[in-house]
Amino acid sequence: MTESIVPLDAPPTGVPPLTNTAEGLGRAIELLGRGEGPVAADSERASGFRYHVRAELVQLFRRGSGIVLIDARAVPDLGAVSQALRGVEWVFHAASQDLPCLRECGIWPDSIFDTELASRLLGQPRVGLAAVVARTLGLGLAKEHSAKDWSRRPLPESWLNYAALDVAVLLDVRDVLERELAQAGKLGIARAEAAATLAAPGPAPRVEPWRRTTGRHSLKDPLQLAVVRSLWQARDRLAAKRDIFAGRILPDAAIVAAAAALPRSRADLVKIPPFNGRRQVKLANYWWAAVDEALRLPAAELPSPRGPNRETLPPVRQWHRRHLAAAERMAQVRAGLAALSESQQIPVENLMQPDLVRSVVFDAPAEVAQAMAAGGARGWQIEAVAPLVAEAIRAHPD
Repeated sequence: MTESIVPLDAPPTGVPPLTNTAEGLGRAIELLGRGEGPVAADSERASGFRYHVRAELVQLFRRGSGIVLIDARAVPDLGAVSQALRGVEWVFHAASQDLPCLRECGIWPDSIFDTELASRLLGQPRVGLAAVVARTLGLGLAKEHSAKDWSRRPLPESWLNYAALDVAVLLDVRDVLERELAQAGKLGIARAEAAATLAAPGPAPRVEPWRRTTGRHSLKDPLQLAVVRSLWQARDRLAAKRDIFAGRILPDAAIVAAAAALPRSRADLVKIPPFNGRRQVKLANYWWAAVDEALRLPAAELPSPRGPNRETLPPVRQWHRRHLAAAERMAQVRAGLAALSESQQIPVENLMQPDLVRSVVFDAPAEVAQAMAAGGARGWQIEAVAPLVAEAIRAHPD
């Protein structure tokens, strides 16, 4: 890292005006089209404030064009931006966080470069944007506005300055990292991983998401779990309708407290904190209806404490009880991956997806490479990891 870090308080070209009209978007697209080379991209979301986690602000920077800040709440369809930049590489820091919400806006990059991923592949211990900018450029990048409510309007000038800085330096970071990857013989790996990130499908809907309620594991009685489920679903409907983060409407702790108490009337419910608070008392009838619905369920419709049946592997820590050979294989593979990670300076989780490693080790297929390819592993990952797993299968057959 550079010995002295120079604070970067504002973009060199200043903060551009916010693009928040169709006419302004047209001018921004024309400006971007006159630029050269890759386009740096970032987005700001209102996570923790809004139910619908969409892009609130989109930041773009291209050499020869300057910075463009787009109010994605006012101008939600950015498909024309994507069309104007066909064939251009998009540069992100942690692309998997930005791509889903940008696709909702109509932005579908053809290719990407991920500076966070590149830093991981280079074995860097700190891969946050500020740390990467400090190491590669010797610049200090403040991150004080990252957790703000970006759905707020108007956006304060200091927030826009912060957002503009994120893309102002990204292309220079990309160039440094590309050289380092080439010197380390990892540029092809980085390109393969970026392509995989771009091609990855969105996350599948969670099975029974109410089971992720914080504190739910302290409850074992099916009737208590039914109350958790009913209150969680009622809260989710209200949060979606109001576009408010669910935890701001009713905290998980309140849901668990109500389920543990099993109130038998509305009066009993409003005695439980925070249902006795001013805001929740106004919704007391709504919450009680959810609790009452759960209490009236027949036994056959109550949720199981163990959750739905799923075709998943048992936890690795339990393999030694009934799957001793698989446990021995896993121990050998873990040791091999740790050594490979150290020698290659690549984190274990980037050598191959941990879930896929566990699955192949447990199943012990005759053709390890084919099984890994079917599970989505990239060629370089198979070349590095398949021999370790094959060796463990030979040493510890079922």
